[in-house]
Amino acid sequence: MNKIDDTEAQYKKELLMIDLHKANRYAFLILLAAIVLFGVPYYCLWTGQFTAAHIKSTYRYLTDRYNLLLAVIPLLVLGIGIILHELIHGLTWSLFTRNGHRSVKYGVLWKYATPYCHCKEPLEVRHYVLGALMPALMLGILPSVAGIITGNFYVLVLGIFFTMAAAGDFMIVHLLRHENKSDRVLDHPSEAGCYIYRKD
Repeated sequence: MNKIDDTEAQYKKELLMIDLHKANRYAFLILLAAIVLFGVPYYCLWTGQFTAAHIKSTYRYLTDRYNLLLAVIPLLVLGIGIILHELIHGLTWSLFTRNGHRSVKYGVLWKYATPYCHCKEPLEVRHYVLGALMPALMLGILPSVAGIITGNFYVLVLGIFFTMAAAGDFMIVHLLRHENKSDRVLDHPSEAGCYIYRKD
């Protein structure tokens, strides 16, 4: 484990873990909230897209032009989105580390079938929270808003999905909500959680 500027003795260390058994329920609640928050305004602004005639014409267009790719494209977008999600974590956290991106490690927690980004240096709570929330902002919230503004239903759906995909990140941030923003946080290297270092 990394030392904290050779002053580790000045900190009290505590392990904070998220309950993965609750994660699916939490993700479902986030999905519902995202549908209400983004889907309702979209429907109000672009009601014409939800008529039977429009849905049928869109379906015919997609099956005529992209029939062979309809099953592949969602999986491809999902895979790219997962990679981008972890890269955004790493790139954001690396802005606040002494060794830049060399302090960031990527991998997969195979027992959970979950990709991860691990920052090997402790970060201030505010910097850690920023890095934790950035994928939800970049891949979820901003695309959802862009979908509402432009009337692009597919961008809206992607935004809502990747907002839900940040459920674990939201859970970590929730654990840290009462911590001093200048205390330190260190990712757990192999579990869904982190160490909090509070000033002694």
